[in-house]
Amino acid sequence: MNVGFIHLGCSKNLVDTEMTIGLFKKQGYIIVNEPEKADILVINTCGFIASAKEEAIQTILEMAEYKKKKCKYLIVMGCLVQRYKKELEKLIPEVDVWLAYQTYDTLWEQIEKKIGGRDESNQNIKLCFMDRVITTGENYTYLRIAEGCSNCCTYCAIPSIRGPFQSRTMEDILQEAKSLVEKGYQELIVIAQDTTKYGIDIYGEPKLVELLKELEKIKNLKWIRFLYAYPETITEELIQTVKQSRKICHYFDIPIQHIADPILKRMNRKSRGETIRKLIKRLRKEIPDVIIRTTVMVGFPGETKEDFDELYQFIKEAKFDKLGAFRYSKEENTPAARLKEQIHPMTKKSRYDRIMQLQQNITRENLENKVGNTYEVLIENKTFDGKYYIGRSYMDVPEVDGFIYLPMIDRTLKNKFVMCKITKVQGYDLIGEIMSQKYQG
Repeated sequence: MNVGFIHLGCSKNLVDTEMTIGLFKKQGYIIVNEPEKADILVINTCGFIASAKEEAIQTILEMAEYKKKKCKYLIVMGCLVQRYKKELEKLIPEVDVWLAYQTYDTLWEQIEKKIGGRDESNQNIKLCFMDRVITTGENYTYLRIAEGCSNCCTYCAIPSIRGPFQSRTMEDILQEAKSLVEKGYQELIVIAQDTTKYGIDIYGEPKLVELLKELEKIKNLKWIRFLYAYPETITEELIQTVKQSRKICHYFDIPIQHIADPILKRMNRKSRGETIRKLIKRLRKEIPDVIIRTTVMVGFPGETKEDFDELYQFIKEAKFDKLGAFRYSKEENTPAARLKEQIHPMTKKSRYDRIMQLQQNITRENLENKVGNTYEVLIENKTFDGKYYIGRSYMDVPEVDGFIYLPMIDRTLKNKFVMCKITKVQGYDLIGEIMSQKYQG
């Protein structure tokens, strides 16, 4: 039978989708991209905040329409199912199999029980990192080093959905990393809910630095990134490792969430405003070309005008290279949902709009400062009209940040590295000109 997949949610969830694709493929199923051609449709959902839940339910309902045509089975998995399986079973009876995250160990048994062909010898078939089918193109892929989270921020449902922080062994990670590079992937993006805590649960101390140094040794691996580094666990050793490396991108993704101490405390964040300020200054002093991305939340319960003004002023002064913001979402069964000082939705929207307008101006200024600079760029695609190559530098995380557009003067450069000079800014992207081919990808 043909199987089609729809992925929703974060990069960590994407790895689950890719492992599930690999599982179906290994069992002889044909993977298709068009839902109208699928006998089985599998949707991997996100259930983090209200907007993600709404998108997931809408997608399930849309895919359920295909059961009136070729589709015989509709399977839904992921975080939304983990949170709301009982309610969803009543709400959407068109779904044949609901796979909660914490039952993934028996995922294939649950599927076979419904679609038939159950074989006792298949009971031990599990999701496997080594068998996953990469869906992110030819150049980069994600390397998930841990699952779950033990930070217990008061607004977040992830610990209850994905369980406590659980690291993979370094041997297992390195085996997968080497296999990915052997398949031709030039960029590995190291991910976890909190990468800087990697290893503390199985080795008794953080091991991210050691892991990064081992990844550096892999031949033909060009770029290494690590995302979601919490500010309180970014050590001097980690900073120096990034600074001295020829493969680790000078890029820190640091989700600070806020800067006002009263809000950080109510969020149960482990950092305080002053330590965050010192960290940003330290990074820029040690690594002058560092790119710093962050995420902030507005409208958290009890956020006063003074708290918001402090956040606004900090962002204005810090001039983050990249910044994402979102409005607090009241999630059931989280401590923050029980707080009385909930912020009015219109106030949340107003604060969000102000932050995003401020960051838009900062981003424009930061990008204009890149004009005239020279960067190494990985060319990954071309525009529809065939006039420009589309590339990324160390400054750009796929699917998150902008692009660098280069006039197509040589049609043989896709998936290769070139040196380019930036000539102008266009929106959130840069325009440049190719100077020379740097590296045969």
